[in-house]
Amino acid sequence: MSLQLQNVTKRFGNFTAVDNLSIEIPEREMFGFLGANGAGKTTTFRMILGLLDATDGSILWDGKKIDYSTSHLVGYLPEERGLYPKMKVREQLVYLARLRGMEKQEILKQVDYWLERFKVPEYATKKVEELSKGNQQKIQFIASVIHKPQLLILDEPFSGLDPVNVELLKEAVLDLKNNGTSIVFSSHRMEHVEELCEHLCIMHHGKPVVHGSLKEIKRSFGKKNVIVHADFDLSHLKDIPGVTKSKNTAEGLHLQVESEAISQKILESISGKGFVRKFVLEEPSLNDIFIEKVGASYE
Repeated sequence: MSLQLQNVTKRFGNFTAVDNLSIEIPEREMFGFLGANGAGKTTTFRMILGLLDATDGSILWDGKKIDYSTSHLVGYLPEERGLYPKMKVREQLVYLARLRGMEKQEILKQVDYWLERFKVPEYATKKVEELSKGNQQKIQFIASVIHKPQLLILDEPFSGLDPVNVELLKEAVLDLKNNGTSIVFSSHRMEHVEELCEHLCIMHHGKPVVHGSLKEIKRSFGKKNVIVHADFDLSHLKDIPGVTKSKNTAEGLHLQVESEAISQKILESISGKGFVRKFVLEEPSLNDIFIEKVGASYE
């Protein structure tokens, strides 16, 4: 059961928010959506959910259109949170799960399971507004997964969470994926996409500028990174032909190079000069690729 977007376009008057987007999101996989604010990610999510109609193109889940009859198969965590502040947490989750067609006994079992898992069982009877932003985020996440959706859409799921809670949520997301849920998520944090996703799409002004498997995208980018830490001056390295970028760090130098052959030249130019503490050749990071393709850093 895959999610297919075919030539999807969304226009608001003269403004084109999403421009001829075609992607297939495989079953039981986590798919990353990247793009600066205004790139068209949230608009795409809203069309997938059927909250907005596409101007052109089609969106199919398991070969069928997504509408109210399929809404119980889908979970959505919006970027702007939407819980009722005066409602108590358990009541809130029961209400939202009932809307998804769940039975009360099953809901209560799931609520207890998730509150325990996220280490907040004592919040069941607290009002949402009494919770910190991070804990409200956990409750919103539970609301989006309590009905065990087959397709889960997470819009910036880790924003506003401290590192401990990011790990808790990441584990939960990975478990859902391993149990068969297809997950689409957008994140500002490149390293989360790199760690969690096998396929991704980088959007820019509504168009996909990079799309495919993470491994292939990195391979086809061509450039590599070289990290050198040494007890002598390394400033001459940035002038070696084939070095496209250099950045000084507290420990040494980070270089971007055109190919592995250039890294060999760098190694030859430092050998015998003094003590080299670190010399590493690395794949390009997703951030490198994003900067190259979109012309700006993501943060």
